[in-house]
Amino acid sequence: QVQLVESGGGLVQAGGSLRLSCAASGRTFSSYYMHWFRQAPGKEREFVARISASGVITVYADSVKGRFTISRDNAKNTAYLQMNSLKPEDTAVYYCAARSGASVNPYAFDYWGQGTQVTVSS
Repeated sequence: QVQLVESGGGLVQAGGSLRLSCAASGRTFSSYYMHWFRQAPGKEREFVARISASGVITVYADSVKGRFTISRDNAKNTAYLQMNSLKPEDTAVYYCAARSGASVNPYAFDYWGQGTQVTVSS
């Protein structure tokens, strides 16, 4: 079992930056792949980025590649999503999710945070 709590969302102008955090409880955080998804109004939840349990391997959606960076600190049981050069189309609720393996299918996950709103104004 793992509980996830996101923070760091907010309102930012286009071109700005935000850093999201995902704090996990439980002693098994370091064994999970950590993922970030987002969901805009009227749209399906979509994969944004993931990082392997060790932090060595990262994968990004094409839409955020080169602008977003996922990282983790296993000593702090926390995953991060650094978002730079934000665009209005990045506006969404951002969720972190944990899984024992990698997946881009949101239906494959049992552990989700409550989400944090990111709004990018033009």
